[in-house]
Amino acid sequence: MSQLALIIDDEPDIRELLQITLQRMKIDCHCAENLAMARTLLNQYKFDLCLTDMKLPDGDGVEFVNEVQTDYPHIPIAVITAHGSMDSAIQALKYGAFDFLTKPIDLNSLRTIVQNAISSDPDSNASIATIIGESDSFKELRKTIKKVARSQAPIYISGESGTGKELVAKMIHDSGPRADKPFVPVNCGAIPHELMESEFFGHKKGSFTGADSDKEGLFLAADGGTLFLDEVADLPLHLQVKLLRAIQEKRIRPVGAQEEIEIDIRILCATHKDLSVMVNQESFRQDLYYRINVIQIHVPALREHLEDIALLVEHILQQVSDKSGEERKHLSEEALNKLQSYSFPGNVRELENILERALTLAESELIMPEDLLLNNKEAEHKNEFKENNSSASLTHQLDEIERNAILDVLEQTKWNRTAAAKILGLSLRVLRYRLEKYGLDK
Repeated sequence: MSQLALIIDDEPDIRELLQITLQRMKIDCHCAENLAMARTLLNQYKFDLCLTDMKLPDGDGVEFVNEVQTDYPHIPIAVITAHGSMDSAIQALKYGAFDFLTKPIDLNSLRTIVQNAISSDPDSNASIATIIGESDSFKELRKTIKKVARSQAPIYISGESGTGKELVAKMIHDSGPRADKPFVPVNCGAIPHELMESEFFGHKKGSFTGADSDKEGLFLAADGGTLFLDEVADLPLHLQVKLLRAIQEKRIRPVGAQEEIEIDIRILCATHKDLSVMVNQESFRQDLYYRINVIQIHVPALREHLEDIALLVEHILQQVSDKSGEERKHLSEEALNKLQSYSFPGNVRELENILERALTLAESELIMPEDLLLNNKEAEHKNEFKENNSSASLTHQLDEIERNAILDVLEQTKWNRTAAAKILGLSLRVLRYRLEKYGLDK
């Protein structure tokens, strides 16, 4: 069964160009020169795609996008705008437009947009990453992810450290039309500033000292797919300028190259910092903030959906068991109650560390409250918790407790690993994993 597209533009030449291009892609078309005609066609046919100009004789394209998304939410709609009208294009994306094209129309970009639109079928992808939780906030989060997955609009994912922002980004990618293309996650805070431009955009051989060969860079590695910029707040200002241009122009220039390269990627960004505050402090560019924040998704802190603790515990324990090859342990009711009264400054990442540690310390198949090594004072005052840098230090402290416990047993057994594993209630395999983790395997 062939696909059917609705083309709306008051310029006959543009309508003809779009129609010929889509027909060559085996897509049938109906054309309208104004919104009144378009509404009539929408009532008569079931369309798989809509392309509309932003400025029409009888109405505004942005308002029409909102109308289509309300009355025909299954139809992906892309807008065509004059060069330089980026604010209007961003507004259309906020209302639910799938993507945008600028005049004069680049046919390669047109074909890419159309292909992405008609291939978007989230239900056909069986390998979608997923977030664990049945609380109201997580049901709403999953609903939002499904809604925005089809769009090509940049998304800003906010939330505290350890809440699972990368998993949300992966779920958006897996649920959209780029699912079979690369998903490239990048921790912006982990790249030295002097290497960032080369890491992002690539470089040509000989462009600087140490550039012994060509390098394609992260943008090209993600071409056709999704580039996830984690901790985007850590980008230096000079790179923010280049990132903004790459997003708007959909082109990059490798270091030392003479020509730009066209790219087709979707940008997803995340940070635990408040970008609006950074904009006010002039440490983050306002124009880039508005460009990456077309759609915002907030990932709740774990203390905001503690009713999901039991599900998360089951999932994490199963994962650890599968990874280690050990028989799965279970959490006692008392231990679960203790977890549900804790504020989790480190969020889901901290829960994972707590359970990993508890599996090491538990002397039976049942994990007891004392195996969790929770900060009791923190548990008593969970509602007074405010986000700060304590999550990293707390995780470090708990890791130190586990490391010292293992070290004490090793010294008791004169570093006989078999005997130490028996005392700790671990298999040799799990003990080796812990020794490697804490640098004790040497």
